[in-house]
Amino acid sequence: MEWDEVNGMQLKVLKGMKDVLPVESALWRALEREMRDAARINGYHEIRTPVVEHTELFARSAGQSSDVVRKEMYTFEDKGGRSVTLKPESTAGVVRAFLESGLYAQTLPLKLYYLNAPHFRYEAPQSGRLREHHQFGMECFGASQPSADAELIVLVLQLLERFGLGNLSVRVNSIGCPHCRPAYQQAFRAYLNARRDRLCRACQERADINPMRALDCKEPGCQRELADAPVMLEYLCDDCRAHFERLKAYLDAVGVPYAVDARIVRGLDYYTKTVFEFVTGTPTGELTVCGGGRYDGLVEELGGPAIPAVGFGMGIERVLMLLQAQGSGKLTVEDERPQVFVACLGDASLEAFSLLQALRAAGIRADMDHQGRSLKAQFKYADKLGTALVAIVGGDELARGTVKVRDMASREEWELPLAEAPAALLARL
Repeated sequence: MEWDEVNGMQLKVLKGMKDVLPVESALWRALEREMRDAARINGYHEIRTPVVEHTELFARSAGQSSDVVRKEMYTFEDKGGRSVTLKPESTAGVVRAFLESGLYAQTLPLKLYYLNAPHFRYEAPQSGRLREHHQFGMECFGASQPSADAELIVLVLQLLERFGLGNLSVRVNSIGCPHCRPAYQQAFRAYLNARRDRLCRACQERADINPMRALDCKEPGCQRELADAPVMLEYLCDDCRAHFERLKAYLDAVGVPYAVDARIVRGLDYYTKTVFEFVTGTPTGELTVCGGGRYDGLVEELGGPAIPAVGFGMGIERVLMLLQAQGSGKLTVEDERPQVFVACLGDASLEAFSLLQALRAAGIRADMDHQGRSLKAQFKYADKLGTALVAIVGGDELARGTVKVRDMASREEWELPLAEAPAALLARL
């Protein structure tokens, strides 16, 4: 009988959530190690924000018209009667911490990153994105120049290539600013209204609330109707156009291949000017690996000074899924197998335990039996663990103050003075 038949379905993991088991955790740590190295090399410092925030934070940052706020947030009332939300994305929380902690008073630009941050969105689980998923992201505050945008795009490209992820394309766009966007929205709204009866219900609502969101619609009918829609690039003001042209010049200067994609809008209202995505092809279509852009007005929107910013978010589950599917990963997983297994012969468990602790103090990965197995069973157990050496404590060797060591690969055996065993085994390994 299966476990869930005995204990009931209510004890299974929730839909859209996932356990990360030890074999997978090793890959996560390998990925995180590369991410931390990239952050350090590029001058970014880690920040960790709470998983729960006031709901108003996301309503003001993501926008009341966004699908995230309207449909996907895990929002509830706490015992104090406050409306709180499990964070659907990290940028808003980082900006809140940036303001609340007075980090904006430091020398700018300030570069921050977050890693393995859990995010929650109540949506149909997608490939590589669960209802609880984790992200790596970077936020750069106080840099108005497009070189900061280019720096992040180059960083992400190098990181994904270091992971071994293939078939990548870099796509960039500019969605303007509050000065030039209204004219485009007016023209685009008129375009949508002329085709309103052929649009899905969501896009009909978007035409009234925020027409640019229709560009992100995945319905085939809407995509056909939007094929000849006006694009924001045709309406950019001089400042936005100059910023976008300079960004492309920076990418050209370092040989980053990219495509201008006028359909990229991202899913949150706070973006301005630059938006970008990293896309990879799969047998079932394209998947976005990473997305980001500039949000020059968000700090001010949340009550702070006018400080420009740019950042990105990358889904960890999606990256790992794609690496596994492509079979092209370059991640180096740390060896976690015991290097030495301490086997106990007869009534020598205290001496075996003491040797175990001495080996660990010397920096050796070591383990021992905790089930009272026979010596033969201990060797079988050590073999299953993939142990390189077995140190046998007990018998005549213990009486002589020595320990017998067996190399599990060559079957060679030798004796060492018990007191010298940690140093001798460390040298051998």
